[in-house]
This record gives sequence, structure tokens and C-alpha cells, in this order.
Amino acid sequence: MTQDDKLEQLLIAGIQERKGRNITVVDMGHIESAAASKFIIAEGTSSTHVEAIADCVRDYLLEKEHIKPYNYDGYQASEWIVIDYGHILVHIFMPEARSRYRLEKLWSDAVIREIPDLD
Repeated sequence: MTQDDKLEQLLIAGIQERKGRNITVVDMGHIESAAASKFIIAEGTSSTHVEAIADCVRDYLLEKEHIKPYNYDGYQASEWIVIDYGHILVHIFMPEARSRYRLEKLWSDAVIREIPDLD
């Protein structure tokens, strides 16, 4: 297992820890112009839930592997929070914002993988 694979699994586990839903991994590693090698996209049901998922991801990686994000943004409105782990960006959305920005469609030439919800 590569370091990228391990980081991806930890990020997904952090999202699932707070019941994040509709998780999608957008693998853009083969696209030279891509902003990152992967996006991990998920949804929360309210702005409070989006914040809780983002906090959990950050805390989970810090606790499990002592990994801090390079940066994060979006807590002001909490309809879309992005967490930057270098080559992997985590996007936590409210459903309406996710359908508005449609990141999966923006990178339609990427390899897209859906992660089943836990419940």
C-alpha cells in the first residue's frame, strides 16, 4: 500500500467517523493540469454537520498519524469546507452546494470511485 493509499483510507475513515455521506474519490493523478492528484468529496446534512465532519477529518489524521493539513477554508459559511493535504484535497459540502459546483463533472476525465455509505 502506498502512502497515498494510506492517506486516502484515513481521510475516508475520518469522514465516515462523523457519518459523512455520498463519498466520492476523484483520482486525477494521470491529468497533468490537475490541481491535486485526488479529491475526496463528501456531504453533510447541515452546516453544523459539515463542520463536524471537517473537524473530525483533521482530528482523526492528527491523532492516527500526526498529520496536519497544509490549510483549510470555508468554515465561515460551512456550506463547502476544503481541507488541503497537499496532493489530496478533501471537500465537504452541503448537498445544494455540491450539486451547484459539480466537481466530479469538472474533472470528467478523472477516475471516479463511489464509496458506499456505512449505514
